[in-house]
Amino acid sequence: MDEDDKRALRRGKRRTASVYKGEKGELSLHNLGLTERRALIDSLVKVPEIDNEKFLHKLKGRIDKVGIELPTIEIRFQNLTVEAEARSASRALPTMYNFVLNIVEGFLGVFRIRSNKKMKLTILKGVSGVIKPSRITLLLGPPSSGKSTFMLALAGQLDPDLKSSGSVSYNGYQMNEFVPHRTAAYISQHDNHISEMTVRETLAFSARCQGVGFLSEMLEELLKREKATHIKPDSAIDVFMKAAALEGQQASVVTDYVIKILGLEECADTVVGSIMMRGISGGQKKRLTIGEMLVGPARALFMDEISNGLDASTTYQIVNSMRQSTHILKGTTIISLLQPPPESYELFDDVILLSDGHIVYHGPREDALDFFQHMGFRCPERKNVPDFLQEVISKNDQKQYWARKDQVYHYITVREFAEAFKSFTVGEEMRHELSKPFDKKKGHAAALAFRRYGIPEMQLLKACLSREFLLMKKNSFVFIFKIVQLTVMALILMTLFLKTQMHRETVIDGVIYMGALFFIVSMIIFNGMADLSMTVAKLPVFYKQRNFGFYPSWAYSLPSSFLQIPTTLVEVAVWVSITYFMIGFDPELSRFLKQYFLLVLVGQMSGSLFRFLAAIGRNVIVASTLSSFILLVLMTLSGFVLSRDKINKFWIWGYWISPFMYADNAILANEFLGDNWQQQVAPLSTEPLGTQVLKFRGFFTDPNWYWIGIGALFGFTILFNILFALALTFLDPMDNAESDNESSSSDSCPGSEITPGSNNCKKKGMVLPFVPYSVTFDEITYAVDAPQHMIEKGVVKDKLYLLKGISGAFRPGVLTALMGVTGAGKTTLMDVLAGRKTHGYTQGNITISGYPKKQETFARISGYCEQNDIHSPFVTVHESLLYSAWLRLPTEVNRQTRKMFVEEVMALVELDSLRDSIVGLPGVNGLSIEQRKRLTIAVELVANPSIIFMDEPTSGLDARAAAIVMRTVRNTVDTGRTVVCTIHQPSIDIFESFDELFLLKRGGQEIYVGPLGKNSCHLINYFETIDGVTKIKDGYNPATWMMEVSSPGQEVTLGVDFAAVYKRSDLYKYEFFILYTIKLVKVS
Repeated sequence: MDEDDKRALRRGKRRTASVYKGEKGELSLHNLGLTERRALIDSLVKVPEIDNEKFLHKLKGRIDKVGIELPTIEIRFQNLTVEAEARSASRALPTMYNFVLNIVEGFLGVFRIRSNKKMKLTILKGVSGVIKPSRITLLLGPPSSGKSTFMLALAGQLDPDLKSSGSVSYNGYQMNEFVPHRTAAYISQHDNHISEMTVRETLAFSARCQGVGFLSEMLEELLKREKATHIKPDSAIDVFMKAAALEGQQASVVTDYVIKILGLEECADTVVGSIMMRGISGGQKKRLTIGEMLVGPARALFMDEISNGLDASTTYQIVNSMRQSTHILKGTTIISLLQPPPESYELFDDVILLSDGHIVYHGPREDALDFFQHMGFRCPERKNVPDFLQEVISKNDQKQYWARKDQVYHYITVREFAEAFKSFTVGEEMRHELSKPFDKKKGHAAALAFRRYGIPEMQLLKACLSREFLLMKKNSFVFIFKIVQLTVMALILMTLFLKTQMHRETVIDGVIYMGALFFIVSMIIFNGMADLSMTVAKLPVFYKQRNFGFYPSWAYSLPSSFLQIPTTLVEVAVWVSITYFMIGFDPELSRFLKQYFLLVLVGQMSGSLFRFLAAIGRNVIVASTLSSFILLVLMTLSGFVLSRDKINKFWIWGYWISPFMYADNAILANEFLGDNWQQQVAPLSTEPLGTQVLKFRGFFTDPNWYWIGIGALFGFTILFNILFALALTFLDPMDNAESDNESSSSDSCPGSEITPGSNNCKKKGMVLPFVPYSVTFDEITYAVDAPQHMIEKGVVKDKLYLLKGISGAFRPGVLTALMGVTGAGKTTLMDVLAGRKTHGYTQGNITISGYPKKQETFARISGYCEQNDIHSPFVTVHESLLYSAWLRLPTEVNRQTRKMFVEEVMALVELDSLRDSIVGLPGVNGLSIEQRKRLTIAVELVANPSIIFMDEPTSGLDARAAAIVMRTVRNTVDTGRTVVCTIHQPSIDIFESFDELFLLKRGGQEIYVGPLGKNSCHLINYFETIDGVTKIKDGYNPATWMMEVSSPGQEVTLGVDFAAVYKRSDLYKYEFFILYTIKLVKVS
């Protein structure tokens, strides 16, 4: 490639065929707009499920033609052991007693007087293996097995508080020989994003910071070889590769590609949102978390429980996309899933089964069942293989899979499985491979990252500055509110110290002016406190991006200070213009400007101080408490509350380090040394009145103290900004107290045993009767005000409809599954029916057993189990239920009946054996996730509801725990209650435990409402009768098949609207008949 070509590539301009109009032209890749990028991606990947693999093959084909090898990474780990120190039992609870005791023990431990009483927990126990490139690996294991720790250890992002031994190498290089966090990307199971940014903005910022890696150099070599061999590339592929190789762009074509393959197009310009701000759905947020790392150049991916909150169809599509990318582009990928459906499981090449810190199996997926058959266990027909793999190593579930009927069964421990695997064929091959060291010469030079950051640090500063400016615009309400607040306070101050009532005749008059000036300084300082909560709110995202090597801490901290300057200038200008002349300060213009300049510096110092305290506290409560205490101390030692000569010598150092002191001395010197205070009022003194006032309160009378104060405030501003950057660099997030998490595993908890076909619920009447009620709804429509950007683009006019004319009925004793792809409106429908939607526009009829729904009455007969299990941590299970019963049962229910009812509910949800267990804190101690789910259900049941809504009761659980929870749900239904559950990616067993299905398509329309039938026969027959729908394979999960054949992509491919097909079907007529029959039958 000649120099002209190189310069053209660097400029981002090439003579190329236009992919949009089919004509030759000069295309500026730097200036590709959103429309052009979308057109380019649509020309390459119109339907991701169909076209993505073809597109990747085209990319690979172009590279192969000129003989360029893609960089690959082989990861090896040998004898990897990870240990943690943790407190167990009651010492792990964050009580005041434990807090003080831990500090004392820690202090004594520093001087070796007394050691900390902590237990050593071994999370990973000498595991070894090889992760090969071009293969996609599934990581399976029960809760508390060490999956996340294992992935973090391989990704080089292990918590420094954990002790590790053994070795982890990439292409033969140890972790300290390259930059792991830029070579590998760890995708966390937690979705931390800035709520005000849109999906596109979040991904674009991530792509900008991570850079393009080796793409630029590879493209340069590719163009050189193509020119030498006279190869003309595909124009669309050429434009894509050149645009993708440009680093530092505000908007990247890679961002639009990732948005396309992850199905985020419909929400690309929607804010992420939070608990307090409406935004994208949970499933979309999970896909955004995945996309945030996919837009980067990392060649090794560690994806931790990415299916939480996703339906089976979406999980399949994402795993399939990762499989295509891994196979074609020779990546290295490990994915951890909790409840992988069979079709997603089949996409993996290798499986790692981890339990209790041991690797039970690590090898090809096809050989996993052979290993367990070799150990004497067989997977039954219609049993999900991943479920079998996790249950066969569980003490409570293992026996049912024993296949050697001629031998007496005995429990085989995880350690015995791990030892047996070493002598199994696959294990021996793995050991043989590990015995031969990796030849570094075989590794590609560009496979590993040796630079700390993806782009030059000044470009990272520019990226952070543009993001901070974007957030500043999005949070303009905060700044407007602060100005309004200052205006109101200025008017109040003005009326308190009105010029007509202020005099300059005595020292006491001067003290009144001094009080006004002290209040002004205090007000400007307290005005900066808003930065504290805003900084703390963004810290989780910062810590994540800092650990991923997005940017250095100083590049994050500086923009906050820079962009605070214009807002401070405006705020102080508003304040001074209202107060200065109306109070009657010295009218000299120079002193007015000097006070303005001083207060601007006070505002800058205040903002930097509160940001520093936020970085130290790392928690809103801690940071607020700390800042209040420090402000109180600094204010007390400023010389106004207590004059300098009255401060005890022991505390005089606090006076000299207080920013308040320098601000007060400067602003007082500026006022009281002016011409208006030069009169002599004391007969025996030649000193001006202003000097007397300053001396009276112990302040300095030298005019230079104004400039000393200016210099000190400027210095404090610089100091606090440096300390802010250092705190961000060296401090980690505040974690919960550590504890022994081994007890969190379902295996070790009583009351969790599954016996096939068991049902502990006695079919009898309960001590508190209830009236069974049905819920019918007809033509339910729900809309919200459309976001402004969607109106401007003409997507919608004024309202965005989330539900469109939905009708149906939920009946007593019938367990109904509410399903649909992410964004279909499942939770929205449930919230509308439960009366939990306080905003938006709802239309349609809702009746309860034939009577029009009244929310006040309905709230007393219904319960709602949220996805998040929120409970008081310091009470027992029995106390939690008793407390809920006292608050929610009618007053006419006597004490004895209330207690008996609580006992019945505990038996119903199988919490008897846990009645005296402390609920505890999630991830710290107490109940496991599955047990907390059952407690959530029980808390609603003690209100004796007739109708219960459950939002994803199995989300975040492994297959075994999900089965326990679903048995509890089934017990609840068998009492005659009406139960509706939203559910994602259920296994065959869980899906077929439901009686009826209510299936929604994206956009909020029903496409199947009716019974499942034995082995889901009714559902299968319905969809298979639709022309073009693929028949279900033997052993395939009907829930997954249903989601696949009814996906938006299939609607486009088949040219069919499944909602319209349902409305024309006999099933719809049948359900319509049931709906109106129920409405006519009224319950007295």
